[in-house]
Amino acid sequence: MGKDAVIGKAFDNRAGCITMVETLKLLKQTECTVCAVGTVQEEVGLRGAAAAAFGVDPDLALALDVTIAGDVPGVREFDTSVKMGKGPALTISDSGLITHPKVLRWLLDTAEEEKIPFQLESGLLGSTDAARISITRQGIPCGTVSIPTRYIHSPVGMLSLKDIEASAKLTAAAIQTITKHF
Repeated sequence: MGKDAVIGKAFDNRAGCITMVETLKLLKQTECTVCAVGTVQEEVGLRGAAAAAFGVDPDLALALDVTIAGDVPGVREFDTSVKMGKGPALTISDSGLITHPKVLRWLLDTAEEEKIPFQLESGLLGSTDAARISITRQGIPCGTVSIPTRYIHSPVGMLSLKDIEASAKLTAAAIQTITKHF
């Protein structure tokens, strides 16, 4: 669909998985151990995230997911101001998570330093694996990097490949600077 827009089924959460793979490809030598995990049953209770987080027991975590792109007829800007093609959305809060302030600052600083476009989102009724990870064991600082996607949970979704690229670039760059921020 045009220059960088694609349509397909089940982008939630195939888009998060490809972003994870692309992030790993971009990583250089890191000062931390990186564990990349694909989970199951996010839509029915975040069950896979609970098991993975308990087993890995990370010091902090980022969920890579999709989010509702509101630039379609029938969606008010008040409901979501996130738009497809304008960069990844960084969650401030949703129904299950208030992003840890240091994680949010880390992502914002990285995006600004690397000149990666981003959007902020807050108040969504849904949630991501970060919600469950954040309350695992002793509590784990979490954040979410999301790819704006039109028509989530319908037979055909639409997203921008530029948003996936920017999400992977942001995530990889953030991981590269982790010791600077934590």
